[in-house]
Amino acid sequence: MADSSALVRTPETSHRVYFQDCDMLGHLNNARFLDYFLNAREEQVAQHYALNMGQLAREQNASWVITKHHLSYLRPARQGEIVHIRTQLIHFDNSNLVVEMQMLNEDGQKLKAVLWSEMTFVKVDSGVRTDHSDDLMDMLEQLDVEGIDYDPDGFDDRVRALRKELKRARSGEQE
Repeated sequence: MADSSALVRTPETSHRVYFQDCDMLGHLNNARFLDYFLNAREEQVAQHYALNMGQLAREQNASWVITKHHLSYLRPARQGEIVHIRTQLIHFDNSNLVVEMQMLNEDGQKLKAVLWSEMTFVKVDSGVRTDHSDDLMDMLEQLDVEGIDYDPDGFDDRVRALRKELKRARSGEQE
């Protein structure tokens, strides 16, 4: 695992929307949004936290499994477009975590989609929930983004707040 003093709480990456991932209208297929989000998070975790999920599963005989997604599609991501994906840990406890993922346009000014992925840490051999190790808890504590009050039923409120925040930022730049 990475040195906790250097952890990036909200890593960001850019991705091109590929033709093969789009529907007849040239929009990113709804199911592919999940792939883009989860692939971006996997790359970010490996790059910023030196955490290899396969290695973690082998060493601790445990891994996170997704138990629920909340996904809001706000604007189409179009074929050939560069999208910006940022991810962040917004909640965790002894055996669960919630990662928020945002897809924005290339300049990061317009929100295209928001995803909350709820995950549970389970034993690989039995599928039974297990507690995070002390090292993982320390890392999660370092990664937990402050200022986001997680409410399991508050996804729609969070999406509205993000949209308002970006709108304020855009209008503030135009002044």
